[in-house]
Amino acid sequence: MSSGKILTLDELAVQSQSLKEQGKRVVLCHGTFDLMHAGHIRHLQRARQEGDVLVVTVTGDAYVNKGPGRPVFNELLRAENLSALACVDYVAINHDYTALDPINKVKPTVYAKGSDYRAHSEDVTGNIRREQDAAEAHGGRVFYTDEITFSSSSLLNEHFGVFPPETREYLKTFRASWSDKDVHKMVQSLANLRALVIGDAIIDQYHYTAPLGQTGKGNILAVKYESEEQFAGGSIAVANHLAGFAKDVTLVTGLGTVDSHEDFIRSKLQKNIEPVFFYMEGAPTVTKRRFVDADLAKFFEVYFYREDPLPGETERRASDWLTRHIADYDVVVVPDFGNGFISAGIIQVLCDRARYLAVNTQVNSGNRGFHVIHRYPRADFVSLNEPEVRLAAHNRHDPIEAVATTVSDRVHARHFAVTRGTKGAIMLDRVKGMVHAVPALSTKVVDRIGAGDTFLSLAGLCLGGGLPSEVAVFVGSAAAALDVQIVCNREPVNMPALSKYVTTLLK
Repeated sequence: MSSGKILTLDELAVQSQSLKEQGKRVVLCHGTFDLMHAGHIRHLQRARQEGDVLVVTVTGDAYVNKGPGRPVFNELLRAENLSALACVDYVAINHDYTALDPINKVKPTVYAKGSDYRAHSEDVTGNIRREQDAAEAHGGRVFYTDEITFSSSSLLNEHFGVFPPETREYLKTFRASWSDKDVHKMVQSLANLRALVIGDAIIDQYHYTAPLGQTGKGNILAVKYESEEQFAGGSIAVANHLAGFAKDVTLVTGLGTVDSHEDFIRSKLQKNIEPVFFYMEGAPTVTKRRFVDADLAKFFEVYFYREDPLPGETERRASDWLTRHIADYDVVVVPDFGNGFISAGIIQVLCDRARYLAVNTQVNSGNRGFHVIHRYPRADFVSLNEPEVRLAAHNRHDPIEAVATTVSDRVHARHFAVTRGTKGAIMLDRVKGMVHAVPALSTKVVDRIGAGDTFLSLAGLCLGGGLPSEVAVFVGSAAAALDVQIVCNREPVNMPALSKYVTTLLK
């Protein structure tokens, strides 16, 4: 039976060693195989001709890095489909992102890849080169099959309802102008930019709990503590996102002298980020403690911060630093959370001296009604969510494009984006007089915390690097779609993940 072909990876390693001792040539293929099609079958059949035994490893569900909604078929179904093929002798599920572990354990005589992997220069992850080195280290070789190719992503997007009709139509229109390779090259062109991020540092804490129900003596929800996790959020998260795409990133932010969390923050910064900290005497670093259940539904939130304005001496030192250094940066990104670090004096320096200024003024429980984009007399790019735009305009009912235009005029923004959650995003290109609407590019949401910051980071960097506005809003939306799959700010969106998802969307 075909099911007898399915082994664990360790069992497959033992079987491969036995076969090689018998003089058999073992061929290894690896992939996701989310939708089995003629291209896969031809590839596997051709690979089988290079040896005596064909073994296939399939990427486990948790490690399929093709973006939201993938894989469509779970790892067991995908393994069963492969094992049903006559040309396949054994199958194993690989619980890792790359094929390095299967190669190192199976030690194949031949490691077979499709022809589309031959050009190593197009592999942004660098994994193909590492896989080749691993195969050769064990005395094997890499073989590229030249068979008919199809795209599983294209077939799934077109025929399996991965996205709703509105999204499919948008992607069809977008890919008529821009291929995935076009987008990859444009995003890679940002790699030499220098970016400055300035804004509030925030420590996000999740206390995971299990609800117990109403207390016996009041209308209070009782919960049972399970565990807790801490994340580097606010401007730290924005800097980490940008660090995956820009050459150098400098983070300017304020830390409290009470519960500063400085060691934790430094440990979470990407290697190409230079931190510049200013200290606020007697205040804690802004901390937001959320109590959540197993599904990340939030029960309650506690703020640890001081509402006082930034001390005059701290403002002077921060403004002086900006005056001396801001001209060194191609793009300045300001995630302004309204928690006190960005003062009027700092805003004046940013607006007067930044080469390219991208700004978000976030409305939250700590600043509601007191914090709007009008604080900035000038910005090149503004990104706000719909409630923030409507609050800035004091306009609840008019069409969002008209409201956004009014707010954009006030801050003289060349580009103005409105993120709308499940409705996607719009980008007003005031230079070309165009509006680009992008539907939501995610099919599943794990946690929305940080998605707006991700959009600001990537769309702002794209626009600051001179990319077309329709590409910038697409890239920002794709990055945000990846971010809502991540719990809070557990990890940043990086180049390999974004590149793979762009390919998934545009195939």
